[in-house]
Amino acid sequence: MENNSTVIDAQTDIEGKLRGKDALVLGRFRGEIEISGRLVLGEGARVEATVVADTAEISGELKGDVRARSLILAEKARVQGTVDAGVLVVREGAWLSGSVAAGEKKEPPAATMSAPFKPAAGQPGGGTPTPGEAKRG
Repeated sequence: MENNSTVIDAQTDIEGKLRGKDALVLGRFRGEIEISGRLVLGEGARVEATVVADTAEISGELKGDVRARSLILAEKARVQGTVDAGVLVVREGAWLSGSVAAGEKKEPPAATMSAPFKPAAGQPGGGTPTPGEAKRG
């Protein structure tokens, strides 16, 4: 971390919004974190927040949603919530519970975005049978 980083030390308890380039959180934080550079949550960090960062490294506890281009969950990380990361590294010993979306996002082809599939009448799970036809399925 550079000398001009925001540091929340281990004895600090903050509630609110944190915005900046780089930040190191060692204490408690509740609210929103938006970092354009690198966010580090140290081993003693206890964070309940919505987190947006270019790069994030978590060694402490995070409850909430995190969105980052690159996310590393270190050996002692404890994360509960929604993770959305371009690159996700989970080290042995880390704990993660929640929804995860990782990797490069690709839009599905237009053909797969059409109306939902509906089986034809008379097919298993299909529409209404014609008069005199028994519905099987």
